[in-house]
Amino acid sequence: MGKRKSGVNSFGLPKNEDYMFWDSASDNKWSAHYYLARLQELAISMFEWKNLPEPIDWRFIEYMLFFNGQVLYSHDDELGEDIVTQVALSGKLDLYRVPYDRMAYADNGYHKQLNEKNSVIIWNNLLRMPTYPAMVFYAKKLYDIDRTIDINVKGQKTPIMILADEDERLALKNVYMQYDGNQPFIFGSRNLGLQDRIQALKTDAPYLADKLYDLKEKVWNEALTYLGIYVGTQKKERMLAQESTMNNGAIIASRESRLEMRRECVDKINAMFGTNIEVHYRDINNDIETIGEPDYDEGGSQI
Repeated sequence: MGKRKSGVNSFGLPKNEDYMFWDSASDNKWSAHYYLARLQELAISMFEWKNLPEPIDWRFIEYMLFFNGQVLYSHDDELGEDIVTQVALSGKLDLYRVPYDRMAYADNGYHKQLNEKNSVIIWNNLLRMPTYPAMVFYAKKLYDIDRTIDINVKGQKTPIMILADEDERLALKNVYMQYDGNQPFIFGSRNLGLQDRIQALKTDAPYLADKLYDLKEKVWNEALTYLGIYVGTQKKERMLAQESTMNNGAIIASRESRLEMRRECVDKINAMFGTNIEVHYRDINNDIETIGEPDYDEGGSQI
C-alpha cells in the first residue's frame, strides 16, 4: 500500500506547514487586485462613445484598449454590420509605421484577414500602448503602502517580540492566535511552564499610519493624474493659482494623449464607413455641484 498523504490546508500545503507567510501573501494579492480593479474601472469608464452602430459595445472597445492597446474597426459583409474586434498586426509597415495587414479575431472563433483599405486600427494612446502596465505599477505601490499601514497599525496592538525555544513555538502560536482574535480571556494550562523560559522584547513601533495614508493618497492622485482625472481633494487654501495651473496642465496633457488618438481614429472610421461616431472625455466634475465651499484668491486668502 502506498504511503498515505497528509492533509492539506486551504493553500494546498501540508497542514503542518508554517502558512503564516501564505496568509500574508494572500492579503497582498487581494490588496493589489483591489487597487488594480478600481484603477481599471476608472480607466475604462473615462470616455463616452456616441453614435456607435449596433451592436458595437463601447465597453469592449475600452476594455481591449486598456489591456491590448489596440482594436480593429471593420465591416463584415456576412454579418451585415460594422464590428470591432481584437487584432493581430503583421506584414509591412507604411510610412508612419502602421501595419498594412491585420487579422481580425474574436474569442468565439471569428477571424478575418483585412488591410488598411477595409479596416481602421483604434489605438489607445499616442504611444500605441495599453494602459494596463501603468495601472499595475500604481496598484503595486498602493498595496505596498496599504499593507505597510496594516503592519504599522498591528504593531500598535502587539509592540512586542517573543523569544522562546523551538519546541515551545506551537504553544506560543496557539496563545497568540487567541490574542490576535481579540479574545477577552486567554486560557492556558499550568503545565505549559513558559513563564520561566520565554522573553518578551518591546519593539516600540512608532505610529506612522497617518503619514503612510497621506503617501498613499499622493500615489493614488498621481495615478489619477496619469489617467487624466481631475483630483479635487487638495484644499484650495493650500494651493496657489500657479500650482493649480500646473496640476491641471498635467491632467489635460495626460487625457489628451488618449482622447486625441481616439478622435483621430474615429475620423478615419467615419470617412471610410460613412458613420457619425463621436468620442468625448466623460468629465463628471462639471456635473458635481459644490455647496458651501468659499472662494480663495491667488494668495490663498478667503474672498
